[in-house]
Amino acid sequence: MTKTADTPKSHPEELRMRWDPVFDALRGSVRHVGTVLGGLGAFLVAGIVIATSATVMFGELAERVMQGNTQAFDNAVLTWMGAHRSPLMDAAMVEVTALGTGVVVLTVVGIAALFLSLTRHRYSAFLLLVATGGGLLLNTVLKLFFDRPRPQVFEWGTHAVSSSFPSGHAMSATIVYSTVAYLASRLYRRNWPRWVTMFIALFMIAMICASRMYLGVHYPSDVLAGATIGLGWAAFCMATLEAIQRVSQRSAPEIQKDEEPAPEPARS
Repeated sequence: MTKTADTPKSHPEELRMRWDPVFDALRGSVRHVGTVLGGLGAFLVAGIVIATSATVMFGELAERVMQGNTQAFDNAVLTWMGAHRSPLMDAAMVEVTALGTGVVVLTVVGIAALFLSLTRHRYSAFLLLVATGGGLLLNTVLKLFFDRPRPQVFEWGTHAVSSSFPSGHAMSATIVYSTVAYLASRLYRRNWPRWVTMFIALFMIAMICASRMYLGVHYPSDVLAGATIGLGWAAFCMATLEAIQRVSQRSAPEIQKDEEPAPEPARS
């Protein structure tokens, strides 16, 4: 009877002693995963949400464009713009739209990437090159796929080639200038220069997008589609950079963050 009475008490205790190391290991793994996700979650989730939302919006817009549902609105906007053109504004918009051409964009990217590399911001330089190259490739594929004719509402104010949807100027400007502004803002120690930089980038993107419509080479839906998918791609690249750097820091805590402001040189 004594042996039988002891069995119910000793059996659970024996199981607990046997499985405690396993449970401890599982709890440790869960804590480790939670810590990693806690560090990456905000940036990854934000990037994924923006990229996914932008892709969905682009898909919806592309479907409406291909079905002709936006044509009346597109023509109405361009007709209004064509009726309000002036020689002075024509010249100004030609200069503005040049900021989104391949030569200017690649020059900006080259200078920014060189500066980032020389100041040991290698991850940032790599991100900028990947974002730009990937964006150019994506835009080429989308143009070939949709093959939308250019608008013929009024005489163009500038030269244009390839198909119309989505706007390459709007897409490349959104990717490059938003990414450059994001990388530059990481180098500032104060908040106000960051906001100023982001505002300048947003203003440039908006003006380039407007210039494409004003000059008659793109419909509003082309410009909106280019900016939308460009923002999604840029956000994905930015989130990827944040994730890579946080993983690197956790693996090697002694390595400082790549984009931290460089120390000021010592004064003699």
